[in-house]
Amino acid sequence: MASNGPSWADQWGGGSGGYGDEGNDKGKTARLGGGTKMTEVKAVASAGFDKAKAAAAVGAKKVKSGTAGGIKWVKAQYEKRKSSSK
Repeated sequence: MASNGPSWADQWGGGSGGYGDEGNDKGKTARLGGGTKMTEVKAVASAGFDKAKAAAAVGAKKVKSGTAGGIKWVKAQYEKRKSSSK
């Protein structure tokens, strides 16, 4: 299986040359948005982290309320069986 283009490792930075050439400064700035400063990258990453944190908090609240509802349902079922067996 011969290939004319760069190998998978070359494309993703695992070798020399190709699309992800680590020695090429132009490639690095292009991947960061064409000359983006590191502080801007950190700001964007921080915003993404805040969104993920908020989503996790909402998910935790849903789990907590679902668990509480489930426990109430189990208690109600237990009480029904307990009262019907008398």
